[in-house]
Amino acid sequence: MEVRGEALGGAEAGRDPDVVVGRRRGASWVRVTRGLHRRAGVTDPRVADLVAWQMLLPAEAAFSALTAAWLRGWDLTPLPEDLPVCAAMPYGVTAPVRPGQLRVTRHRVPPPHDVRRGVRVTTAAETLLTCAPLLSLLDLVVLVDSALRARDIDLLELFLTCRQHRRGVGRLRQAVALADAQTDSVMETLLRVLYVVCGLDVETQHTVRDADGGFVARGDVWLRGTRTLADYDGAVHADRRRQRVDRRRDRRIADADWVGRAYTDDDLLHRPITILREADDAVGRAHDPGRIRAWTTLYRESSWTAAGRSELSRRHGGRRRVA
Repeated sequence: MEVRGEALGGAEAGRDPDVVVGRRRGASWVRVTRGLHRRAGVTDPRVADLVAWQMLLPAEAAFSALTAAWLRGWDLTPLPEDLPVCAAMPYGVTAPVRPGQLRVTRHRVPPPHDVRRGVRVTTAAETLLTCAPLLSLLDLVVLVDSALRARDIDLLELFLTCRQHRRGVGRLRQAVALADAQTDSVMETLLRVLYVVCGLDVETQHTVRDADGGFVARGDVWLRGTRTLADYDGAVHADRRRQRVDRRRDRRIADADWVGRAYTDDDLLHRPITILREADDAVGRAHDPGRIRAWTTLYRESSWTAAGRSELSRRHGGRRRVA
């Protein structure tokens, strides 16, 4: 979709030839919301919809919260399908009213923003601040890890962001305390957090070397004080060629007198007690099944569960909120 430079200023500043504000012009147009259509047959319909939404928003507005997180390419946990588009704008400007489709937050000053994929998007810090009141702690840790991994924000800026007096900043502080920029994927974040909240000391992306200093393997998570590595095995590991590589890696780990543990998403989400028991054995502490409650509480509140998604949908409803 072609976006004219003036189109970034809002509906009153210019017109996009692929967006119609007003009546539909024919079968080649797709309805985005009441009084807003965009051309059909585009390569990325979701981005095209947001380009259209921007034409309806005032020039001072920027996409925020989970809409901004998606535009920035951050990893997201499973989300409900009925979430509205999120936009932030200052007091005193007129916003379109689209209950259930558009969620507007008001700010004392225009929200700081960048331009991504042809639309205005709140800065990384502002995006995390607007996501914090909506997400559970576990979902927010995933988002912070992804923002750090994308280098959209660094730890210093995160710490400064956490000093602001905003809704949800307490939860953001908790998420930053659990975050780790070295984690490579969403499920690795979950594995690390499980260990940490169960009282285990871990290091991510740990490199094992043999007695001569030669490379043996790198593990997703190392249980400090042990010779045990834990890894998340995603779908990519089911590939036959990848399995041969994994088995050679397993032999190198065993030859170096280390132990490798591989876990799937089913282990993490449905059998976490097994992961805890094996970790307790590795560090030499008595196994206490009660420790897993710290993890299961986080998991139940997250969008990995139907109840968590329902709560997120409730929080994310199209009501106006004050930031």
